[in-house]
Amino acid sequence: MRKLALKTVFFIALQFAFGSYEMHAQDSKIKIEQNPKIENLLKEKQKLNTSLTVNDSYKIQIFYGSSEEAKKKNAEFKKDFKDIETTIIYTNPTFKVWVGNYKLRIHAEKALIDIKKKYPTALLIKPSK
Repeated sequence: MRKLALKTVFFIALQFAFGSYEMHAQDSKIKIEQNPKIENLLKEKQKLNTSLTVNDSYKIQIFYGSSEEAKKKNAEFKKDFKDIETTIIYTNPTFKVWVGNYKLRIHAEKALIDIKKKYPTALLIKPSK
């Protein structure tokens, strides 16, 4: 019994002795390599998030139809009107190309006149949530 108590005290003392030392596992520096395209994607996503706050803004819809056609119209519009932002929205079963983000209806109507010269089917919309 006395040997058992002595062994227990000895093991407890060893645990305190080794446990009181600072332990260092793998000290290494981590280097994270990130694809630069991720930064571009994040910037695009931020643009989308700010442009999708559509509660009080007007937009101009220049196209609705298939995905490929919407992408073509979007690229074509960006060439024609470089300073107006564009967004492709999916509503089952079609894709829509919305352009602009106008707070006032009068500004949207003025832009619509210019856009209708190139895209005669364009229409003014006020999207809801």
